[in-house]
Amino acid sequence: MRGWHRLTEAQIRKAEAEGALSGLSGEGKPLPKRPGDALVDAGDAVGFRIMAEAGALPEEIALKAQLDAARTDWQATTDPDQRKRLMARIADLQLRYEIAREARRKFLR
Repeated sequence: MRGWHRLTEAQIRKAEAEGALSGLSGEGKPLPKRPGDALVDAGDAVGFRIMAEAGALPEEIALKAQLDAARTDWQATTDPDQRKRLMARIADLQLRYEIAREARRKFLR
């Protein structure tokens, strides 16, 4: 493992010396705040970010966004009938989200 670390550091230093790491988008700016990434494996988070930048999102991430929006709507409404409909939607999205997460985990094993 120590050799792998030295090889990685050497590649980074070489890229820096060649100027390959200069002028990248976001250079000099703070990292974006992504509190949701704290709950996702670092490798998965990188993969998701790369896919998002390419305009492709896995079903799991799209469902998570819909789930967050439904929860926000549920908190904002006071109508009991609307809250009941939104709770059913949240339950459906939560189930679909968990199925998508489990499918990804099984695929990556």
